[in-house]
Amino acid sequence: MDHLRANGFRVKSVAVEDTAIMRKRMGIPEALGGCHTAVIEGYAVEGHVPAREIKRLLAERPAAKGLAVPGMPQGSPGMESDKPARYNVMLVGNNGSNTVYARY
Repeated sequence: MDHLRANGFRVKSVAVEDTAIMRKRMGIPEALGGCHTAVIEGYAVEGHVPAREIKRLLAERPAAKGLAVPGMPQGSPGMESDKPARYNVMLVGNNGSNTVYARY
């Protein structure tokens, strides 16, 4: 959340017992699950998605459910590391398909 705040987003945290319920409600496949789900302007943002890609999503407004970074990859926002891993930001289509939106 600090990463999002530092990039101009207002963040409200809501604790839930089961994050899978929110993922399902927002149309994010369980295979793309991360440790938390955000909702911004109707889009789901799953896991440690860089603010840069969220801003791009909001500017482009694709017909999609949202973005996801599965798991908790080292080097992603909030998971800073001196040994960052390569990871993809996935765009989840309205039909549940997913494509690479950005590579890190």
